[in-house]
Amino acid sequence: MNAAPQAEQVRRDEEGSENDTRELLSALAGKEADRDRLVTQRTRRVVLGSLGVIKEQKANKSRARSTALAFTILLLLLIAPLLWEATDSLIAGEHFGDPGNLWSLWAVIACPTLLGAVMVAGWWRKRG
Repeated sequence: MNAAPQAEQVRRDEEGSENDTRELLSALAGKEADRDRLVTQRTRRVVLGSLGVIKEQKANKSRARSTALAFTILLLLLIAPLLWEATDSLIAGEHFGDPGNLWSLWAVIACPTLLGAVMVAGWWRKRG
Protein backbone atom coordinates (compact mmCIF):
# COMPACT_ATOMS: atom_id res chain seq x y z
CA MET A 1 0.00 0.00 0.00
CA ASN A 2 1.23 3.39 -0.97
CA ALA A 3 0.53 6.30 1.40
CA ALA A 4 1.84 8.98 -0.97
CA PRO A 5 -1.41 9.44 -2.97
CA GLN A 6 -3.40 9.79 0.23
CA ALA A 7 -1.01 12.36 1.64
CA GLU A 8 -1.16 14.35 -1.59
CA GLN A 9 -4.96 14.23 -1.52
CA VAL A 10 -4.98 15.56 2.06
CA ARG A 11 -2.58 18.35 1.04
CA ARG A 12 -4.83 19.32 -1.94
CA ASP A 13 -7.90 19.36 0.32
CA GLU A 14 -6.12 21.66 2.79
CA GLU A 15 -5.03 24.02 -0.02
CA GLY A 16 -8.58 24.02 -1.42
CA SER A 17 -10.05 24.86 1.95
CA GLU A 18 -7.47 27.67 2.39
CA ASN A 19 -8.44 29.10 -1.03
CA ASP A 20 -12.11 28.84 -0.13
CA THR A 21 -11.43 30.61 3.16
CA ARG A 22 -9.50 33.39 1.39
CA GLU A 23 -12.28 33.84 -1.17
CA LEU A 24 -14.88 33.96 1.57
CA LEU A 25 -12.93 36.53 3.59
CA SER A 26 -12.34 38.60 0.45
CA ALA A 27 -16.04 38.56 -0.36
CA LEU A 28 -17.01 39.46 3.22
CA ALA A 29 -14.45 42.26 3.36
CA GLY A 30 -15.89 43.80 0.21
CA LYS A 31 -12.78 43.52 -1.94
CA GLU A 32 -14.85 42.12 -4.83
CA ALA A 33 -17.59 44.75 -4.54
CA ASP A 34 -16.67 46.60 -7.74
CA ARG A 35 -16.83 43.44 -9.81
CA ASP A 36 -20.12 42.45 -8.20
CA ARG A 37 -21.54 45.92 -8.84
CA LEU A 38 -20.63 45.73 -12.53
CA VAL A 39 -22.26 42.33 -12.87
CA THR A 40 -25.35 43.58 -11.07
CA GLN A 41 -25.63 46.65 -13.29
CA ARG A 42 -25.22 44.60 -16.46
CA THR A 43 -27.84 42.11 -15.26
CA ARG A 44 -30.23 44.93 -14.39
CA ARG A 45 -29.84 46.47 -17.87
CA VAL A 46 -30.54 43.12 -19.53
CA VAL A 47 -33.62 42.49 -17.38
CA LEU A 48 -35.02 45.98 -18.01
CA GLY A 49 -34.41 45.60 -21.74
CA SER A 50 -36.23 42.28 -21.75
CA LEU A 51 -39.10 43.80 -19.79
CA GLY A 52 -39.45 46.53 -22.42
CA VAL A 53 -39.59 43.93 -25.20
CA ILE A 54 -42.22 41.91 -23.32
CA LYS A 55 -44.39 45.00 -22.76
CA GLU A 56 -44.12 45.90 -26.45
CA GLN A 57 -45.20 42.39 -27.50
CA LYS A 58 -48.20 42.53 -25.15
CA ALA A 59 -49.22 45.90 -26.56
CA ASN A 60 -49.00 44.56 -30.12
CA LYS A 61 -51.11 41.50 -29.23
CA SER A 62 -53.69 43.70 -27.53
CA ARG A 63 -53.84 46.03 -30.54
CA ALA A 64 -54.26 43.10 -32.94
CA ARG A 65 -57.01 41.60 -30.78
CA SER A 66 -58.86 44.93 -30.63
CA THR A 67 -58.62 45.37 -34.39
CA ALA A 68 -59.93 41.86 -35.04
CA LEU A 69 -62.85 42.42 -32.67
CA ALA A 70 -63.70 45.76 -34.34
CA PHE A 71 -63.67 44.18 -37.81
CA THR A 72 -65.85 41.30 -36.65
CA ILE A 73 -68.44 43.64 -35.15
CA LEU A 74 -68.38 45.83 -38.25
CA LEU A 75 -68.84 42.77 -40.46
CA LEU A 76 -71.81 41.60 -38.42
CA LEU A 77 -73.38 45.05 -38.51
CA LEU A 78 -72.99 45.24 -42.29
CA ILE A 79 -73.98 41.70 -43.24
CA ALA A 80 -76.71 40.95 -40.70
CA PRO A 81 -79.38 43.23 -42.29
CA LEU A 82 -78.57 41.92 -45.76
CA LEU A 83 -78.72 38.33 -44.58
CA TRP A 84 -81.99 39.05 -42.79
CA GLU A 85 -83.47 40.60 -45.93
CA ALA A 86 -82.41 37.70 -48.13
CA THR A 87 -83.76 35.10 -45.69
CA ASP A 88 -87.02 36.99 -45.20
CA SER A 89 -87.55 37.32 -48.96
CA LEU A 90 -86.89 33.64 -49.59
CA ILE A 91 -89.18 32.56 -46.74
CA ALA A 92 -91.92 34.85 -48.08
CA GLY A 93 -91.84 32.90 -51.33
CA GLU A 94 -90.22 35.45 -53.59
CA HIS A 95 -88.00 34.24 -56.41
CA PHE A 96 -84.22 34.39 -56.67
CA GLY A 97 -84.59 36.42 -59.86
CA ASP A 98 -86.17 39.44 -58.15
CA PRO A 99 -83.80 42.43 -58.17
CA GLY A 100 -84.02 42.94 -54.39
CA ASN A 101 -83.13 39.31 -53.70
CA LEU A 102 -80.30 39.35 -56.21
CA TRP A 103 -78.73 42.44 -54.66
CA SER A 104 -79.11 41.09 -51.14
CA LEU A 105 -77.57 37.74 -52.02
CA TRP A 106 -74.80 39.45 -53.97
CA ALA A 107 -73.97 41.64 -50.94
CA VAL A 108 -74.08 38.64 -48.57
CA ILE A 109 -71.55 36.85 -50.79
CA ALA A 110 -69.37 39.86 -51.69
CA CYS A 111 -68.89 41.37 -48.21
CA PRO A 112 -67.29 38.30 -46.56
CA THR A 113 -65.24 37.70 -49.70
CA LEU A 114 -63.83 41.22 -49.58
CA LEU A 115 -63.15 40.94 -45.86
CA GLY A 116 -61.36 37.64 -46.43
CA ALA A 117 -59.26 39.22 -49.19
CA VAL A 118 -58.28 42.09 -46.88
CA MET A 119 -57.34 39.65 -44.12
CA VAL A 120 -55.25 37.51 -46.48
CA ALA A 121 -53.52 40.62 -47.85
CA GLY A 122 -52.68 41.77 -44.32
CA TRP A 123 -51.38 38.32 -43.39
CA TRP A 124 -49.34 38.16 -46.60
CA ARG A 125 -47.83 41.60 -46.00
CA LYS A 126 -46.93 40.73 -42.39
CA ARG A 127 -45.42 37.40 -43.48
CA GLY A 128 -43.28 38.86 -46.28
